[in-house]
This record gives sequence, C-alpha cells and structure tokens, in this order.
Amino acid sequence: MAQNTSDTATSADPYETLGVKKTATQAEIKKAYRKLVRTSHPDINPDDAGAEARFVKVSAAYDLLKDPETRARFDAGEIDASGQEKPQRQYYRDYADAQRSSRDSAGFDSAGFEGMDPQDIFAEMFRQRGGGGQQTHGFSARGRDLGYTLEVPFLDAARGGSAHITLPGEGQIDLKIPAGLRDGQTLRLRGKGGEGLGGGPRGDAQVKIHVQPHPLFRRDDDTILLTLPITLAEAVLGAKVTVPTIHGDVALSIPKGSSSGRVLRLRGRGVERKGKAGDQLVELRIVLPKTIDDKLTACIEEWAKTNSDDPREAMLKGVPR
Repeated sequence: MAQNTSDTATSADPYETLGVKKTATQAEIKKAYRKLVRTSHPDINPDDAGAEARFVKVSAAYDLLKDPETRARFDAGEIDASGQEKPQRQYYRDYADAQRSSRDSAGFDSAGFEGMDPQDIFAEMFRQRGGGGQQTHGFSARGRDLGYTLEVPFLDAARGGSAHITLPGEGQIDLKIPAGLRDGQTLRLRGKGGEGLGGGPRGDAQVKIHVQPHPLFRRDDDTILLTLPITLAEAVLGAKVTVPTIHGDVALSIPKGSSSGRVLRLRGRGVERKGKAGDQLVELRIVLPKTIDDKLTACIEEWAKTNSDDPREAMLKGVPR
C-alpha cells in the first residue's frame, strides 16, 4: 500500500542498529553489518526465535547507510531512518520572486501568508484580484508534485513486476516495477499530482520505492548475496547441494575441504538489467549438528592427536603482544 510521505513513521536509528558511530567509514559500516548478519541470520541461528526480526532490522539499516548519497540525506535530516522523505514546510517566500510582478500589478497583499500551502496562497491571490468567479488576468500555474512511498517485495524489485498504488482522486493505478529497481529510487507518474491553477497542467506523483528485506537474499548493486549453511560432512568431504537464487533453485558443487567464509560464484544468477545479468555470491557457513554425539567426539579427538594445524597462526604473526 502506498503511503503519503508525511504519514510515514520513523524507525530505529540505523547507526545504533549496526552499533557504529555516525563518523564511521563505509568500510566500518560494511564490516559491522557482516558481523551482525552472521549472528542474526535465521538459517544460521535456527534456534534463536528473534533472529529473523534482528536480521530484517539490520538489513534495513545497512540498505540506508551503504549508499553514501542516501546516508548523507539521512544525516542532513532530509529522510528518516526508513528512507522516507521528511515533510518540509513550504513558505510563501519560496514563491515570492516568481510571482512578484503579478502580485504588485494586482495590488496583492502578502501579509499573514507565512507558512501557508502554496495552492492556498494562489487561491487567495485570485480572491484578492477580484473574486473567485472573475478573470485572473491570464495567470496559470502547474500543479504541485505529490510524494508517496510504496513498499515493494525484494524479488519484484530484483526481477521486475507490477504493483498497485491508490492515489487520492485517482483510485487504484497499475505501476510497472522495472527489473533492478533499487531501494530509494523514485518512479514518476506524470499528470497524477496536484491540480493546476488557471488552466495549468497537473503536477506529477513521485513514488519513492522502499524495497522490503528478504530473509535469504541481500543485494549489492546487481550482485545477489546469500549465506549458505552446510554440514561438517559437506565441508570436509565435498558435496553437491541445492541453492536458492532469485531465479529459482540450482545445483552447486561444494569443493572438498571448504571452510566457513569461502565464497562461491554463480555466474549470471544475479539481477538482470539491460540484457546483462549480475552474479550470485554464495558464502559458506559450516553449521555443526545440534547434538554432538559420542561417536563424533571420539572421531575428532582421535584426529586431533595427529593434526596440530593452527588456523590463527598467520593472523597472529607479527602482531605485537
């Protein structure tokens, strides 16, 4: 459902959600996001009832701050934490220069109009010029552009689709969602805004898109990101597993000896725009069984007796202590 931007509620502060300062670099924001995803993704944390809600909240915060332009607009107070436009008061003085000659020649009195809606100001101009039914000396003005927000499912924004939006005085309108639509983009419906004055054309309806987070997929431009849980056996022995993509399930070969954090690429399985498709990156995440039985414990204990590899050796090399 479409919402007028002035009615949109403000969500939690995205910096607080990601646990970073407002001065954080883009790299620090990305690092914090990846860390939180690993502890909140519902597939990686199946026993955590609150994981999915945290994941959706973290994803929404990162979607706002990962784009420097959107982040700057939030910091400037132009949009709220959900990415929606904040209502701005329009003052008569914003229109003073453009209409000065018309007002002066007609003897228009501007006193007391501070803070009024522009269309109300123009209506009063007409009244002061001689009444609602009299001529307006050829004055005309284009109608105002009206802003709305529309929530679009992740897959519809990535693959393209259609949506319905209800506008005041227009009823329900079909809206085409182009493939690759990004969060925060605006679709323009020409001639669906405010009524023109004095025979002037109507303004436009500007529909700002808010892409809903997906429980599995994340997006970086035209690349789709997915964290894939795998078993210990699949990581050690290798396997062929089924992986979801935005275009449907595909088979993926997991190489023998894969570690958590390894990224595999599915070419052409990302967002397709203008005949060119991005890729899907699959990050492997080893998930141990819920119950570690005696057989597995004994096997690992025996293996550890003859294997002393330290995965932290390279990381700690050269680090002052």
